[in-house]
Amino acid sequence: MARVIDEDERVGRHPVTDAQTRRANRRWWDLDADNYQAEHGEFLGDVDFVWCPEGLREADARLLGDVAGRRILEVGCGAAAAARWLATQGAQVVAFDLSAGMLRHAAHAADTSGVRVPLVQADALALPFPDRSFDIACTAFGAIPFVDDSAAAMREVHRVLRPGGRWVFSVTHPMRWIFLDDPGERGLVAVHSYFDRSPYVEQDEAGVPTYVEQHRTLGDRVRELVAAGFVLRDLIEPEWPEDHEQLWGQWSPLRGRLFPGTAIYVAAKPAQPERSPGHRA
Repeated sequence: MARVIDEDERVGRHPVTDAQTRRANRRWWDLDADNYQAEHGEFLGDVDFVWCPEGLREADARLLGDVAGRRILEVGCGAAAAARWLATQGAQVVAFDLSAGMLRHAAHAADTSGVRVPLVQADALALPFPDRSFDIACTAFGAIPFVDDSAAAMREVHRVLRPGGRWVFSVTHPMRWIFLDDPGERGLVAVHSYFDRSPYVEQDEAGVPTYVEQHRTLGDRVRELVAAGFVLRDLIEPEWPEDHEQLWGQWSPLRGRLFPGTAIYVAAKPAQPERSPGHRA
């Protein structure tokens, strides 16, 4: 999720390589894991599935359908609170993340909650799982916004899902990329082109990227899903609840009541491969 920081010469939007992206984000989440959990851990819970800063919970939304007995992969799990919640609902869950720092918090939360799921350190662009090994894949802001080739990540998820499987993921709503990452009035003024796909990059004094987040339009995401072989079933833009006053980075009641902050894509892998136009039964 994009963060609020003061703009300076070390912050900008410009191309970076895939290797720079991987190094920056792995190191960032390893180093920032403690701060992230200290700031957001209470909101996310130890055993809960919160889709977004708007507070939409899977217990209410049921975007994954009936999970009991289903084999589920949590992509970019962070501290894996969602995976543990799914386990309490009868699912067989595997959770993975690129960051050892976040997985350390996942292991700690398993100890304190008593709910354990297998944890794997892995890259979303090279999943260490066999073809057709999961019924459902999901993530709340994990992996997808942080990889250079998110289309390849979609193909990997498609590969490990069984026919008829479901893929649900939430990301920052692309409309937010028009504005500064500011929860206040500065964040109501459009300053960037929606169509500029340049990533958001923070770098150190030597010019080395330390944090990278990728922008894709709504259409880009739909095309990625379709190209990977998915069918888009729904696109959810959670509204800001009337009684929700908590800030989360650039998410705030002020902005949330005016325009969306989160997009949740609900997609499915067809149960049967589509026939070509010239196919005869």
